[in-house]
Amino acid sequence: MKKLLVLATALLVLAGCAPKQETDPDIAAARALAGRILGKSAKQIEFCLIPAANGNAASESGSAAAAATPGDGEKDVFRIESSGRKIRISGNNANSMAVGLNHYLKYYCHVNVGWFVWDKVTLPKKFPAVPEPVEIRARVDKRFFLNYCTFGYTMPWWHWDEWEHFIDWMALNGVNLPLAITGQESIWYQVWTEMGLSDEEVRSYFTGPAHLPWHRMLNIDRWGGPLPVSWLVGQEKLQKQIVARERELNMKPVLPAFAGHVPEALSRIHPEAQIDRMSDWAGFDSSQWPHFLDPMDPLFPEIQKKFLEKEIETYGTDHIYGIDLFNEMIPKSWDPDYLARVSRQTYESLAAADPEGTWLQMTWLFYNERQYWTEDKIKPYITSYPAEKSLLLDYYCERMEVWQRTESYYGVPYIWCYLGNFGGNTYLAGNPGEVNKLIENTFANGGDNFRGLGSTLEGFDVNPFMYQYIFEKAWDFDTHKDLDAYARIVADSRTGKVDENARKAWDILFKEIYHDRSVPGHSPLMNLRPSFGRSSSYHSTVRYTYDNDRLREAIEYLLAADGRGSAYEFDVVNLTRQWLSNNFDTLSFDYRDAYEAGERERMDKDKNAMLAILDQMDRLLGTQTYFLVGKWIADARGWGADAQEAAYFERNARDLLTSWGDRGNMLTDYANRTLSGLVGTYYRGRWERFFQAVEQAMEAGQPLDEAALEEDYKDWEYAWWNECPGTFPAEPVGDGVAMAREILSE
Repeated sequence: MKKLLVLATALLVLAGCAPKQETDPDIAAARALAGRILGKSAKQIEFCLIPAANGNAASESGSAAAAATPGDGEKDVFRIESSGRKIRISGNNANSMAVGLNHYLKYYCHVNVGWFVWDKVTLPKKFPAVPEPVEIRARVDKRFFLNYCTFGYTMPWWHWDEWEHFIDWMALNGVNLPLAITGQESIWYQVWTEMGLSDEEVRSYFTGPAHLPWHRMLNIDRWGGPLPVSWLVGQEKLQKQIVARERELNMKPVLPAFAGHVPEALSRIHPEAQIDRMSDWAGFDSSQWPHFLDPMDPLFPEIQKKFLEKEIETYGTDHIYGIDLFNEMIPKSWDPDYLARVSRQTYESLAAADPEGTWLQMTWLFYNERQYWTEDKIKPYITSYPAEKSLLLDYYCERMEVWQRTESYYGVPYIWCYLGNFGGNTYLAGNPGEVNKLIENTFANGGDNFRGLGSTLEGFDVNPFMYQYIFEKAWDFDTHKDLDAYARIVADSRTGKVDENARKAWDILFKEIYHDRSVPGHSPLMNLRPSFGRSSSYHSTVRYTYDNDRLREAIEYLLAADGRGSAYEFDVVNLTRQWLSNNFDTLSFDYRDAYEAGERERMDKDKNAMLAILDQMDRLLGTQTYFLVGKWIADARGWGADAQEAAYFERNARDLLTSWGDRGNMLTDYANRTLSGLVGTYYRGRWERFFQAVEQAMEAGQPLDEAALEEDYKDWEYAWWNECPGTFPAEPVGDGVAMAREILSE
C-alpha cells in the first residue's frame, strides 16, 4: 500500500492535479478556506487530492515508531511541495489539505493563524519555495475540540463571522470532531411544547444564554431566564451555518442527545414518570435545581426519539452524540448494577432513535468525583453497551489520566484531552514539556483503544500556542517532540520572522515560565476579592513558580525583536500584563505585612503603587481586542431584538464574569478575566473599598471587619452586573507594543 501511495503521489507531482479534481468538493472547500485566510495571496497555492495513508506504515518523514500508531485503516495525510511558481498542498481530504496549508504557513512563512476573526495574518509578498517535498500523515484519526463550558465562557455572543473564522482555525489545526451544541434550545422548545408544556414553562426552564452550558449539563435551571424567542430563532439559524461548514471541511459535529434533563412541569403531564429533583450545585437556590428522568422509565426513549428526529431534520447528523448523565451530580444509587442498567438503557434509547449512533461522553466525573467513581463503578458504567458504539473523552489528562487507573478504559475507545483553562481565566499557564511526555507515553502504552487527541478547554485563554501544540502532536513529524526546536518554531511564527531575540524570549518562556498546568481559579490577586486572609473568590489560586524578573527579560527580548503581526502584539501585551499582575501580587503581600506592623506610610506607598498598576493595566489591555470587556458586552447586546432584550443580554454577560449567579454566589470570580474596563471599574472598585475599610479600621483602632467588607463587596458586585453602570470601548485604542516599552522603562 505504501508503494502505491508513493507512486500515486509521484504521478501527481509530474502531471499536476488531474482535471477532474477541479470540481471536487474537497478541493473547492480547501480553496475557499485559503481565500478567507490568505486573501489575494491564495492564488499562489494550489490543492490536490491524494490517497489516504496506510494505517500500518510509517510516512516518509515520520519515525519508525509510527508503525505503532493506534487504530487501524487509512490515515489522513498531507503533502507540501513547490510546483513551478506555486506551492502545491495535497491531501486526502479538505481537512488534511487545511492542515498542510497551516504547516506551510507556520514552518516556511513564519505565519501564525489565530483563532479569533480579528487575528489578522501578515503574509510574505511571495511565498517561499519548499526545497524538498514533505509528506506527513496523521498519527490518530480523531481530533476533538471544545467543552460544553466554552460555549459559555467564550462563544455565547458569537455571530457567524466569528464562527466562520474559528471553524477555519479548527480545520487548519486538523480538528475533525468538534462539539456542536449551539441551537439545541430551539429543538427542545419544539419537543416540550408538543408534549403539552406552555411557552412560559419552557422558556423559563432555560437559563440565560451565557449560563446555558450548565443547564445543558444538568446543573441548573431557570437562572437568568426566560430565554427570548429571538434567541431561539437566531441560534437555530447560526447552528445550521456552523454544522454545514464543519461538514464541508470533513468534520463530524458532535450533536447533543437526550441525557434525562426535563422541565419540572413535565410532571404535570406525566405524573407517573420517575422524575427526581437533583441535588444542590454551586449554591444555587433550590428553585433552580434541575430534574432528571430516570433512563429506565419508558418515557426516556420516547423523548430521546422525539428530540433526535427533530434535531436530525433540522441540523442533519454524523451519528455522534454527546450524552453526559451525571456531570458534577450524584446518581441516586452507587450500586454497580444500577449504573450498568442506566448506561445500557441510555445507549439503547440512542440506538433505537439512530441505529448508527455513537455515544460520546466526557469522563470529567471520574476525575472530579473520583472518591465515588471507583473502578468497581466505572467499569460496569462504561462497558454495559458495545464498545464500538462508545467514545470517551479523557478530560483533564495533564492533571490525571483516567486511562491509567482503568486498564485503558477496559478497551473502550477514548481520546486523550488537554484541558488547559478554567473559566477563561487570563493567566500564563501551560506545561508543554510534561504534556509532550504524557502524550508520547499514551501513544506507546495507551492501548489499541486510544483513538485520538483533543482539547477540552473551558474558555479560550492567553496561552493559545498550547492548543496548537496539542493538535500538532496528532501528526507524525519530529519537531513537536523536541521542545527546543518547537520553541524556535513558535518564536518564528508568532514574531513573524526569524529573530534571535525572539528565540531567546521563547526559550525562557518554554524552559522557565511554562511549566505549571492550569488549575481552577488561576488568577492574579488584583482580580479577586481583597482580603488579608484567604479571598472568598472561588478557589483563589494565586500561584506562579518562576522568577518575575526572568519574565520581564523575555518581554525585553521580544521588544528587541521588533516583530510584526497580531500574534506578536498580543504576546507583548499579554506577557506585560502578567508581569504587572505579579508585581501587584508582591505589593499586596507587602501591604499586608505593613498593616500587621502598623506602618501607615508604607501602606500608603503600596496602596498608591497598586492603584497605579490597575490604571496602567487598564490602558495597556485597551490596546488589544481580546482584552476588552466592552467587546464582550457589545457582542451580547448585539443579540437583542430591541433595547429591553439588549439590556437583558448585557446583564447576563456581566454576571458570568463576576458573580456568576445571584448576589454572593459561591462561584464568584470563577470566570474572572484581566480585561480593560473590568480592571478599571469592577476590580479597582473593590480594591478602593478594601483600602478605605482598612484605613477606617486603623483610625478607629479596631481590627478589619472582613465579614462586613464581604457584604459590601456583594453589593458592589451586584450593582455592577445588574444595574450596568458605565459603557466601555468595544474597539482597541493605542499601540500596545509602545505602551509596553513605556511601562518597562519606568
